[in-house]
Amino acid sequence: APAASGAEGRGGMASLRRGRRTFLPPLRRSFAGRGCQLAPDRGAKCRDAAPSRISRFCPPTTSCCDWIGPPDKYSNLRPVHFYIPENESPLEQKLRELRQDTQEWNQQFWANQNLTFSKEKEEFIHSTLKAKGLELRTESGQRATLNAEEMAAFYERFLSKNFQKHMCYNREWYKRNFAITFFMGKVALERIWNKLRPKQKKTCN
Repeated sequence: APAASGAEGRGGMASLRRGRRTFLPPLRRSFAGRGCQLAPDRGAKCRDAAPSRISRFCPPTTSCCDWIGPPDKYSNLRPVHFYIPENESPLEQKLRELRQDTQEWNQQFWANQNLTFSKEKEEFIHSTLKAKGLELRTESGQRATLNAEEMAAFYERFLSKNFQKHMCYNREWYKRNFAITFFMGKVALERIWNKLRPKQKKTCN
């Protein structure tokens, strides 16, 4: 599961920066927003945006890009608030909805998986300490812990138990990403075609 980031990023949501190659591969970079700025107060007015069950944040009215939020406390994933342009084409809408649906699917999977992991981990620690005749708290009041070898046994068992689930997740993840990349290519070609059409009309006249 993705690593938790604690209080990191809890201030505001930072927008995607266009042209920063370290964050976006070539295909995705063409869909990043323009400019980069910190979010204003949450009471600011909101423009039209894709509905999301992950984040209730609304970008400022002047925003023309996607926004990335702080890690979710259950899934540890950073939610993306997708920008909807006024002249969004049916193909662009299809791509945005596919990305949003994938994000919500991913969020749900890791939120449930992390909850299961934490629950089983606590149960394992409790049962192991009980088998050793130890309490959950030491004499000094601190929480009792297991050594690395004992925890390694739990991690191995958990991964083995959830192997098939993770395989199904990976197959679905690759399938969804292939579809998203395919539609990104179609949208990129559509935008190029829309830019070339006016020039063709001028040359004909």
